[in-house]
Amino acid sequence: MDVGDMKRYIRETFDGVDILEANEDTFYIYDPGRDLPAERQLPFATIVTGDHYDDASALDRPGAWRLNIGLTRSAYGALFAQRHGSDGGVDHTVPDTVLPHPVYAPQHWVCVVNPGEATLDTVRQLLAEAYDFAARKHANHRSRRASP
Repeated sequence: MDVGDMKRYIRETFDGVDILEANEDTFYIYDPGRDLPAERQLPFATIVTGDHYDDASALDRPGAWRLNIGLTRSAYGALFAQRHGSDGGVDHTVPDTVLPHPVYAPQHWVCVVNPGEATLDTVRQLLAEAYDFAARKHANHRSRRASP
């Protein structure tokens, strides 16, 4: 799967997602009304294509890109039971491997450089979980605002 295929998959699979782009990177935000204030526009997934934010994955290599996914604490814990944050011993340049995010692991984010055959099913499952979590947070926020 190349970066275009992944962008298309996310766009076509998940309803109510606002897609923002900056620096050739893509941010997927659950916002079905396209009316979230800027401070609430937190992505549930991102695709980065360069070393704009960190250089841990060496995305300056030809064809390299990274999918980042924000998970719940329990989903993250199920993947990395022993890891609570970024592990300095992880090689974040390894492709097609689900890893703790090099910067946002403490916030339960994972990443995959160039997802492929080994991780595609897992990535799709994790994206669905992240999307569902984002939709729940959105609904909870809306219901709190609507309550007297």
